[in-house]
Amino acid sequence: MTTLTLERHKQKSSIDILEHYDVAADAKKRISLRGAKTKYFHVKALSNGCYVLEPRVLVPPHAISARSLKMLDKSVANLKMGLASATVDLSAFTED
Repeated sequence: MTTLTLERHKQKSSIDILEHYDVAADAKKRISLRGAKTKYFHVKALSNGCYVLEPRVLVPPHAISARSLKMLDKSVANLKMGLASATVDLSAFTED
C-alpha cells in the first residue's frame, strides 16, 4: 500500500547565522562569548536544552531625568504604604 505525502513548503527566514562555534563550559559552568557587543545578557533556558541570549544595555543613573527619578521615588513610597492597583493579568502576553 502506498502512502501519499505532501511536500512542505520551505519558509523563507530573514535570520542568518553570522557565526557559529563550539564552546566548553569551565568548572563553574561559565562560557565566553567571542566578540560580544554588550556586557550584560538576559538568558532564557528552553526545555529542549537551548539557551537564548538577549543583549541588555544598562542606562547610567545620570541619563535618567530628575523628573523621572522623582516619579520613581514617589511610586516606590506608595507601594511600600500599600497604595497599589489590583494585580494585572499579563498571561496572555507570555510565550509559555
